[in-house]
Amino acid sequence: MTEKLLGVLLAIVSVTHPVFAQEPSASHASRLQPLPSVALDQALIVLPQPAASATAAAGAGLGTAAAVDPRVDAATAFQIGPEDILDISVWKNPELSRVVPVRPDGKVSLPLVNDIQAAGLTPATLRKQVTDRLSEFIPAPEVSVMVREVHSRKVAVVGAVKTPGRFELKSPMTVLEVIALAQGFTDFAARDRIVVLRQNGTTATRMPFNYRKIADGAEQENFLVKPGDIVVVP
Repeated sequence: MTEKLLGVLLAIVSVTHPVFAQEPSASHASRLQPLPSVALDQALIVLPQPAASATAAAGAGLGTAAAVDPRVDAATAFQIGPEDILDISVWKNPELSRVVPVRPDGKVSLPLVNDIQAAGLTPATLRKQVTDRLSEFIPAPEVSVMVREVHSRKVAVVGAVKTPGRFELKSPMTVLEVIALAQGFTDFAARDRIVVLRQNGTTATRMPFNYRKIADGAEQENFLVKPGDIVVVP
């Protein structure tokens, strides 16, 4: 009985007391060393960025892409004017299709529709109006309106330029570009007293333009001209 009790006590002591545990070898001890602090620091460097930072970066990218060139806006806001040539076609109805000029009063003449206002409208607006008028005569007409030639967008350059006259604006142009169309200044042009006259209803706005400031590198807005503007070079 005493021998059995002694055996049990020895088994318990060998399990719980570290003296009886086998010491690890040198090779095992080297493998059990903790990771060096440098490795931990490097691991921290490659952690993914927070979602908020990624969202902010994406927002910044969207903000950059949203920048719009003002010339593009000016080009897309085209309105039909007198002297423009329009190609108005009605699908499967060639007898109703016409290539027509916009008259000085701003109207065009079409079969069944007769006279309809075109000047001051965009092609899409005119298309809808022609469709509504033709719907009184034919079911579900398919109408397209295309601007074949642009002659209404003109600006005048007068005064001390080599070739004064009226010039068509085929695209958005600045004051300097319009003066270049007039072949530039004469020898006696007052380059610092140029004025752009812009008609607003019954009144005209005078906008000064100083070419010398631009040539000297000073700040001077080289703004876009509009159809109907008059550039006066004294």
